[in-house]
Amino acid sequence: MADFEKISELMQKGKADEVKQLCAEALEEGVAPKDVLDMALLAAMNIVGVKFKNNEVFVPEVLIAARAMNFGLEILKPAMVDDDIEEIGKVVIGTVKGDLHDIGKNLVKIMFEGKGLTVIDLGADVSAEKYVEAASNENANVIACSALLTTTMTQMEAIVKAAEDAGIRDKVTIMVGGAPVTQKFCDSIGADIYAADAATASEKALEVCTK
Repeated sequence: MADFEKISELMQKGKADEVKQLCAEALEEGVAPKDVLDMALLAAMNIVGVKFKNNEVFVPEVLIAARAMNFGLEILKPAMVDDDIEEIGKVVIGTVKGDLHDIGKNLVKIMFEGKGLTVIDLGADVSAEKYVEAASNENANVIACSALLTTTMTQMEAIVKAAEDAGIRDKVTIMVGGAPVTQKFCDSIGADIYAADAATASEKALEVCTK
């Protein structure tokens, strides 16, 4: 049978081609794609997330593990569509209007995907209207907004207001984060969750989506 631990270890080391090959072999052996996803790829990303949070690994290691995970997903996705696997939850993510920084946002996206969440990435410089429109169209559970500048983080309040105006405020959880953002700021604008780092953001988003 498929060696989930081996796949997990290789993924953490960023051995993308080997991860892809072992995922393909697992499917050929008749292992359910969801089992490979949960027990190998997501389990590995979870370990990477914890290590990242504890400063045991850094951004480059997270990126190579994420790349290896995507190689594995390439193999699993067609089989998962055939199996009609239910998605856990959906998150709309972006960096707020006027802010072009996306490294932090991209890391959070990787961690969200590492929890098995579906992510709609709007990129950088995203208006409040665009967040809300995407959340509405996609029936998203979470809107995650990132800002790296004190001058742009005020845009987050506009996102909360736009969600209220669109009538979706009670249907969507608004998460905020980024270097200048604090719990106090989150509370002051009426957002729901503040996350200090990518790993915490993913844990909190998963919590919301599985409630």
